[in-house]
Amino acid sequence: MTRITTRPYSQESFSQLCRTGVHPVLARIFAARGITEAEELSTGLSGMISPVQLAHIGDAAGFLADAIAAGRKITVIADYDCDGATACAVALRGLRLLGANVDYMVPNRFDNGYGLTPEIVRQAKEHHQTDIILTVDNGIASIKGIEEALALGMQVLVTDHHLPGDELPRNCIVVNPNQPGCSFPSKNLAGVGVMFYVLLALRAEMRRRKIFDEKTQPHLDQLLDLVALGTFADVVKLDANNRILVAQGLRRIRAGNMQPGMAALFQVSGRDFRKASPFDLGFTLGPRLNAAGRLSDMSLGIECLITDDRGKALEMADELNRINVERREIEADMRIEAREQISKIHPEDRATISILSEDWHQGIIGILASRIKEKYFRPAMAFARDKDGKIRGSGRSIPEFHLRDALDLVAKRHPGLIVQFGGHAMAAGLTLQPDGFDVFTQAFENVAKEWLTHTQLERIIETDGSLDDDCFTLDFIGLLDTQVWGHGFPVPVFCDEFTVINQRVLKEKHLRLQLERNGKNYTAIQFGNNATLPRRARLAYRLDANEFNGRTSVQLIVEHSEGI
Repeated sequence: MTRITTRPYSQESFSQLCRTGVHPVLARIFAARGITEAEELSTGLSGMISPVQLAHIGDAAGFLADAIAAGRKITVIADYDCDGATACAVALRGLRLLGANVDYMVPNRFDNGYGLTPEIVRQAKEHHQTDIILTVDNGIASIKGIEEALALGMQVLVTDHHLPGDELPRNCIVVNPNQPGCSFPSKNLAGVGVMFYVLLALRAEMRRRKIFDEKTQPHLDQLLDLVALGTFADVVKLDANNRILVAQGLRRIRAGNMQPGMAALFQVSGRDFRKASPFDLGFTLGPRLNAAGRLSDMSLGIECLITDDRGKALEMADELNRINVERREIEADMRIEAREQISKIHPEDRATISILSEDWHQGIIGILASRIKEKYFRPAMAFARDKDGKIRGSGRSIPEFHLRDALDLVAKRHPGLIVQFGGHAMAAGLTLQPDGFDVFTQAFENVAKEWLTHTQLERIIETDGSLDDDCFTLDFIGLLDTQVWGHGFPVPVFCDEFTVINQRVLKEKHLRLQLERNGKNYTAIQFGNNATLPRRARLAYRLDANEFNGRTSVQLIVEHSEGI
């Protein structure tokens, strides 16, 4: 069941925005997203929240400054997704600019599992002669790994953004906006954002020590292309602070001021960096980096982002592209089997969907869970067995269901069932005991039935209402494109009734439409839908500037359609 609604907005905020010169339709859109003043839309770096508001960041800066002065060896331990890869690249590039002796390790998804494990710690000590471990995009839950590092005589600095568990790391410095006692106004920094903030604080500390001044200090803004990529690809909420980080990164990319690896990824994906958009970050570059961590080794992605050799960057980007093609092929086969399983459990009668296959690829179950969640609008968990026989799962959720908290409740109700888990409200991962799937499936379903109402399991298409006739223009699309839209600051979707003049199915899965409204004709496309519409239809749609044969025209991207 899908229901179309119109976002409410504050009339007071709308009026205030209009008084400051904001286009009336944009004022309505912004007011519906909680914007009260035009200043909140600024994407200048001066609008960033100060690093000093992050708990313990001063301690981290002093610690790293001392380590650099003493020539101590720092090893960055990264996560194996896009946020982790970009956070690692930011750490390596930034720390080297500031004079650090720094290397990195990234766990292999299949051999090591997630985070700072005791095994990774021992490898860091033995093979890298590490003095200091610096985690990026992980570490807040790595209690045993941190204890092992301390026992081996190393020190640990955790930079992370994930929600902490019941037990917090001890005897180390932790920078995480989501740790207890941190008053940083934005709890939505990605792992790469946290690391970038640590570098800003470190540079300020080194200025204080007169190692350099504002004229001679390294320019950390050269890392913003990486910060933008990791932030958007990790689907964190685009609050005002994150919108600044992404907008600034996109500005540099469009000007050609980016790492060679970023330029190479644009090239192999056939995208024009001069017109770089959030879509490119989240759905073009991000998946190519993620594919390395899913099927192979994220070291390839990190090396692509840290090399200054354009030829090597292009070679590695080509390999990342090849791996991503392979990922899509594997995913397609998994989706066929998933549909067969789901058809047997009547998803419309359930609050959750949990499926397991002995043969599924562990690196792709997260994508599979996401596809299932989107199709059925249910919290979804996909599981595969690892080499030790344990069941590894990845989950995606819907807005009203906090996935990590749900897993926590299942773990408390069934001690020993879940070996480990972690994540966010919308995405999480876990490991079950070898025989734990059936028990987990029912326990997870019970929690969802307790927490979710029937209405909350309806897919809701939130729109910004009707669009004025004079807004179906490239100029208005240009106004929309001045903002960074994404999770938590959703791209504008409008809703109107149209007459369907003509329609045809493309490639057996997309619907091409010719529409009429108030005497004007429009072209539209609905991806992933091959069901034709009656002559009158109600559409929820986005505006798009479509380029074809050197000509740019307005096109409607239909999100949902229904006959009337």
